[in-house]
Amino acid sequence: MLPYVYLVAGLFVLMFTGDLLVRGAVGVAERLGVPAIIIGLTVVAFGTSAPELIVSMRAASEGAPGIAIGNAVGSNIANVLLVLGLPALFRVTECEEDGTIRSSLFMLAVTLVFIALCMHSPLDRLDGLVMLALLAFFVVDSVRTGLRHRARRARAVSEIETIDGVTGVPRSPWVTSTFLVLGLLGLPIGATLTVDNAVLIARDWGVSEAAIGLTIVAIGTSLPELATTLMAAIRREGAVALGNVIGSNIFNILAIMGGTAVLFPLEVPQAILDFDLWALLAATVVLLPFALAHIPINRWVGAVMVTVYVGYIYLVFQMGAA
Repeated sequence: MLPYVYLVAGLFVLMFTGDLLVRGAVGVAERLGVPAIIIGLTVVAFGTSAPELIVSMRAASEGAPGIAIGNAVGSNIANVLLVLGLPALFRVTECEEDGTIRSSLFMLAVTLVFIALCMHSPLDRLDGLVMLALLAFFVVDSVRTGLRHRARRARAVSEIETIDGVTGVPRSPWVTSTFLVLGLLGLPIGATLTVDNAVLIARDWGVSEAAIGLTIVAIGTSLPELATTLMAAIRREGAVALGNVIGSNIFNILAIMGGTAVLFPLEVPQAILDFDLWALLAATVVLLPFALAHIPINRWVGAVMVTVYVGYIYLVFQMGAA
């Protein structure tokens, strides 16, 4: 039972310390006078992807590419079907956020580029640099667009505030420093617990490391997005959910896979090439009508999404045990 306990502990540490890192980083950016839109598109986006990034790099460095790639691919599939589908069971998710049309088309383009690069496995340093270049283009373009359409948000006077959707941002230098240190120290610890015990569980179950990365690890590292979207639905702020998922999916591919491939060549497992990449593409295409036509995600659509995701998990384990 210890590997299961350590795996859950690792995922908890990743979520907790990743949250501290985001809040601390946003606090630093605020003290430096960085506009809120830039914080949201850079610091927050990178910070919320930190658990996935650390897990993938750790897995790649230890010769477990299935977990490294499965984590990113599985997280993107979970973001669409689970993170958007589950909250819709409780309240309709509106899809009227500005900028989602442009971002969703870029997400589709990024997904197609990623699939093409994977087909020439392994993902090497050149592939990683291509993805990081696309990431730089996306961030710069998003910041320019945001600065043209959004005035800088006035600072709150409280000690702990909300900045660009991130709650509990510290204004005290000591609290900010504490958050950053705990985040930077805790993420590698959480990643070690998660990856090492995910490998042990995969061997114990007789399934592939890719299957564990695509399911348990991917769901675990997607829990922050799921919790955020659920709270947004409860607070009737579901309009931001679609944009958050699109941004997260773009960063999962470009930042996580790009950064990992620059440091460690990644051999793409055959199962991911044969099935999961196409499941990723299908999930991406499914998302497009909601973003392009601003179609709300109602309870029935959410139920279908969650059902499809459960079916996907079942197939992954069936094929992983084959």
